[in-house]
Amino acid sequence: MQAIAQSWLIYRITDSPFLLGLVGFVGQAPMLLVTPFAGVVADRLDRRRILFVTQIAMMTSACGLAALTLSGVVEVWHIIGFALLSGTANAFDVPTRQSFTIEMVGRADLPRAIALNSIMLNAARLVGPAMAGLLVAAVGEGWCIALNGVSYLAVLSSLAMMRIERQPAREPSHPLSDLHEGFVYVTTHRETRTLLALLASSSLFGTCYVTLMPVFARDVLHGSSDLFGYLMAGIGVGALMGALSVSRMPRETLVRVPFFASAGFGLSLAAFSQSELLWLSWLLLVPAGFCMMAMGIATNTLIQSSIADEMRGRVMAYYVMAFIGMMPISALIAGWVTHWIGAPDTLALGGALCVVAAGVAYWRR
Repeated sequence: MQAIAQSWLIYRITDSPFLLGLVGFVGQAPMLLVTPFAGVVADRLDRRRILFVTQIAMMTSACGLAALTLSGVVEVWHIIGFALLSGTANAFDVPTRQSFTIEMVGRADLPRAIALNSIMLNAARLVGPAMAGLLVAAVGEGWCIALNGVSYLAVLSSLAMMRIERQPAREPSHPLSDLHEGFVYVTTHRETRTLLALLASSSLFGTCYVTLMPVFARDVLHGSSDLFGYLMAGIGVGALMGALSVSRMPRETLVRVPFFASAGFGLSLAAFSQSELLWLSWLLLVPAGFCMMAMGIATNTLIQSSIADEMRGRVMAYYVMAFIGMMPISALIAGWVTHWIGAPDTLALGGALCVVAAGVAYWRR
């Protein structure tokens, strides 16, 4: 809900696709710059305690932005500053959360736990944007952001109630040595390297749809914030279907999913970019969401099922960099390219490059 409200807020007060992309870049840039160090921290410290700190930081960011928005004094630099704070906390939170999963459920249930996590995430993506669109239209962006701030109390309570067996302490080593060890591990394992490269390419070229969706909602399809939420809910429907489908696949099928899902993601986005009919646009976003989530879950499951436990935090940091860390670059490039050739052609170009990346990765698999 906050993501929808924040995007609509910045576009409403500036009418600038570039600033829309800039806020997306600032909020996601720490995923690219900080995450490798976050992976080292996740392998060295108690992961549950790390999650406590990151959740409190993100709650503080949401409550601060909500207070400024509701008081009517919010400015662009406020939004950028809180996006940076939240993004930095998230850069430590996501790889820690990903590597924490095995501590909660054990190795035998890991694939199903990854799928369940994605199902819950995409159920929220399905409900959240639709609720945000209605609330923004009814009471403004501030209340959506405030609700997100309050929601962290549930997360903190859940962490406090967990009873997790402490992991054995690692031998002390230099952080830079740990960082180098993680990089070498990722680059020398062919399957991991290929999957992460494909995921990074698809995220770089394809996730610009997130940045550009307010432009499509308002300027291409001639709607308002409720239409924005409606379109994002289409992505959520497809992603939820993708999570449910991939969770049932055997490994021999799963190994092919990232390649075909990346190509399907690109084709769906390219088709969506050329549609000016609301019903057709929504229908095209469903397979886009399906393919995006299928690619992410399949890659996550294949990697986590094969890596050594002592490397889990660092390897998952690179997964997060590939999946989420490319988004800020995608947002910034999309904002700049849209200024010159328009949102439809920008998204069509991104979709075509996703298809090319899938073909190259499949050839080199």
